[in-house]
Amino acid sequence: MKLNILFTINKHKVNNKRLCGITCRITFLKKRKQFSTGLFINPKNWDCKQQQVKPPEPDSDYINTQLSLIKTKINKAFLLLQVKEEIFNVEDIYRLYKGEKLTKEYNVAEYFERYLKQLKTLIGIDIKQITYNKFEYVKNDVKAFIKWKFKTNDYPLKKLELQFLNDFEYYLKVVKKQKQVTINKGIQRFRKPIKVAVSERYLEVDPFLLYKSKRVNKEVVFLSPEELSELEKHEFTQPRLKLVKDLFVFCCYTGLPYNELMRLQKRHIVKGFDGNLWIKIKRDKTSKELSIPLLPKAEYILDDYQNEDKMIFPRISNQKYNSYLKEIAGISGIEKNLTTHMARRTFASTVLLYNDVPMEIVSELLGHSSMKITQDSYGKVVQKKISLEMNRLKGSG
Repeated sequence: MKLNILFTINKHKVNNKRLCGITCRITFLKKRKQFSTGLFINPKNWDCKQQQVKPPEPDSDYINTQLSLIKTKINKAFLLLQVKEEIFNVEDIYRLYKGEKLTKEYNVAEYFERYLKQLKTLIGIDIKQITYNKFEYVKNDVKAFIKWKFKTNDYPLKKLELQFLNDFEYYLKVVKKQKQVTINKGIQRFRKPIKVAVSERYLEVDPFLLYKSKRVNKEVVFLSPEELSELEKHEFTQPRLKLVKDLFVFCCYTGLPYNELMRLQKRHIVKGFDGNLWIKIKRDKTSKELSIPLLPKAEYILDDYQNEDKMIFPRISNQKYNSYLKEIAGISGIEKNLTTHMARRTFASTVLLYNDVPMEIVSELLGHSSMKITQDSYGKVVQKKISLEMNRLKGSG
């Protein structure tokens, strides 16, 4: 971070009055910026070692004062840039010395880190730690891509164009072996700091303007009414499998995500305005309040877990939960890949939509942050239900 200021003259370059111009050279981080001071002297009167003019130069005191003033102003500009604690170069020092308004020129990863620094202060206020971590992963992917593509540690933000995004998507797919749905999420998160950069005028044009993410046709897999009924009837002798089956069936009738299932306490079961029992719990992912009426089959399972603990269910890791579900599927003859999330999909599809519960109520019970998420995920389920009803009508006709 050392700044070097040097005044020089070119004795071989004189004007018609046989005078030389004094040039100032700033050196910072091995980069130079040279400019004319607008001061002229007899080259014989220049003391290179002392960096000043000596007599008998006319106005030597005035010229030396001006040189001292230039040096002071450059040092002041340098100090101001250091105080800002941002990356700067020799051009920035010169522009600030000249009184020009500085427009910081960021690099892509550098600006992403700046965005994350601000985002970190919102953990526990607007966002969860897990959400912040996902942005960190994307930033690391961006840095790795820049190293892979450009053989450098960073890339100028102002050069960011549509091609960068297309190449980044290719890198995530081919090199990182990510699925399209993961790529879409990653680029969606990358877009956040870029939108801020555009709004702050560090970028003139939004490179995402013409970018279109590839559509993922994700099929929602859930248990049919027959499969769910078969699973409910099956009696497991091993305590661990009985617990996991109960947890899974409970979620099929409540739609609780894994995190909320493991956090469920007695205080979360309350008597509602209708006199019935409801689950009232805040969802970790969206911070949205979940209000779910307890259906009889969910109540029946709860009765089996009445104990002195404040937690309703024994804790089990998500990894073990999913592992035991595979065992349960094999034993009970279910050919689908049972997962913790399938119970939630079964609640939305088989329990709610197949029983004509409106989409907006399904969205509310699932705790989705918007109706669009529910429609995108379960729109085809509604179409399937309509198709079944139409076939039933044709059959009865």
